[in-house]
Amino acid sequence: MLTVADIMTPNPATVERGTPLVEVIGLMKTHACRHVPVVDGSTVIGIITDRDIRLAMNSPFVLHERKQDQALLNNVTAEACMTRDPMTIDAAAPAERAAELMNTYRFGSLPVVREGRLVGIITVTDILRSYIDLLRERAAQP
Repeated sequence: MLTVADIMTPNPATVERGTPLVEVIGLMKTHACRHVPVVDGSTVIGIITDRDIRLAMNSPFVLHERKQDQALLNNVTAEACMTRDPMTIDAAAPAERAAELMNTYRFGSLPVVREGRLVGIITVTDILRSYIDLLRERAAQP
């Protein structure tokens, strides 16, 4: 059985609740990721995505200038934009279960925990990568 631990991204980039959005964006660029768990120690308290940041910055009802954008990025924190208490999945769970949850709830990722502590993140990209590997293995078999 393929488990979440087999295909997850271990030790993901994380931020704390008070991290300004400008730092969250920098972390996403540095690590080429779109989902960042928000932690208190090693406990997941939220998740922030590139979409959350875009929504916070680009309301069609608020007109503002570049200087105001920079002020928002420097002063708005991860806590203000994150999804609180996100669904998580245990590292030992079947990978299929993670795929089912992400499909059912339309999540792009799930923080992965072991004994309540963050150990990884599983994304749609991880699941697609494992699916591609499986198809290649099947194609290579006589």
